[in-house]
Amino acid sequence: MAALFDGCTIRKAMSSFDFSLLRQPRVYFGPGRFQEIPSLITEFGTAVLLVCGAVSLQRSGALSALVERLGSDSLDYHLCTITGEPSPELVDRAVTEFSDAGIEVVVAIGGGSVLDAGKAISAMLMKNEPVERFIEGRQGFREHDGLKVPFIAVPTTAGTGSEATSNAVLSSVGKEGYKRSLRHPAFVPDIALIDPELMLAMPAELTVASGMDACTQLIEALLSPFASPLTEAVAISGIEAFSRSFLPACEKGAEDIDARGGMAYAALMSGIALANAGLGIVHGFASSVGGFVDIPHGTLCSTLLSPATRENIYALREGGSGYREFLSRYARVGRILSGNDSLDDRDACNVLIEVLDSLQQELNFPLLSNFGVTEKDLDYIVGRTRCTSNPVDLDDRVMKKILQERL
Repeated sequence: MAALFDGCTIRKAMSSFDFSLLRQPRVYFGPGRFQEIPSLITEFGTAVLLVCGAVSLQRSGALSALVERLGSDSLDYHLCTITGEPSPELVDRAVTEFSDAGIEVVVAIGGGSVLDAGKAISAMLMKNEPVERFIEGRQGFREHDGLKVPFIAVPTTAGTGSEATSNAVLSSVGKEGYKRSLRHPAFVPDIALIDPELMLAMPAELTVASGMDACTQLIEALLSPFASPLTEAVAISGIEAFSRSFLPACEKGAEDIDARGGMAYAALMSGIALANAGLGIVHGFASSVGGFVDIPHGTLCSTLLSPATRENIYALREGGSGYREFLSRYARVGRILSGNDSLDDRDACNVLIEVLDSLQQELNFPLLSNFGVTEKDLDYIVGRTRCTSNPVDLDDRVMKKILQERL
């Protein structure tokens, strides 16, 4: 535990800071905890909407076993299947279909897209309006009042941390597309049940993409200007778990429950950290690129993290002594990921870049061009990219350079 409170974290704690912890879910963590879902449902009622993905949960047999349990416990269940990342239209259709079913609790079981869909559906079942009216940044945007149907989140991937956040990311892909959030502090799940056994069957490609999403969120939350000693401690704890668990999960995840558990913990920490500190330029691109082309969120994070980190470090160095604290945080990540505690800050930052470059090459992260992004699109994308939680302001030239490196 002492490692969480040494170095810059202690120095930060000695200075002034603001911290307002968002409401957090009740967390049930550990192998085998999925069996507790029926009893948790009954805390809220007997009519449940199950929001699930289209393939993995059903193929594993976990869904059929759960449905059998629900039936034997006399629970009235309905099933909503999610394919791909959720759109406003998907949420509106689900709400229309189940609005008269007397749903008393929504349970989302799946990856980040499924959890976001379930979160949005639980928020909109008590409304008689399209969800787009409540999405941040849209024309005529209105604040949601936070009233929702109780929500239980059960992640089957280790990446987005949606089981601990207050927002649901919804996408509309195209020239005028967007990827933005439906958000309210009350939308944090009432319960997060995290069972690493559900993640054993994750394919390698998804393990890589979701794991790099968690890594990106941990690093960006740690580097946020709105970080505090508490969010730093959470982020560092997650980065340490990522460092121990990511490659083992990629290499032998089907049989290594400890690696899956470590990555599940890292993802949970990333959700708590980002919800209370914000995210950086990679997630700024997640909105602009993700609204422009159909690219999985984790894939985008994995391919942009290395060049974005490099350009951030270069810009911070050019900024002088005023940015030394941020460089120290990057250095701390470099020491953890390299396993070398003896590096000074400059060398540790350089090593961090090398480690991220190595992961990119070793795991063959996809290029943006694989999803239809071209050189002529970059100025448009950069012009639509916003980020208030990056440690340093990046001009359009630098943002374009990050994208060009991964075309």
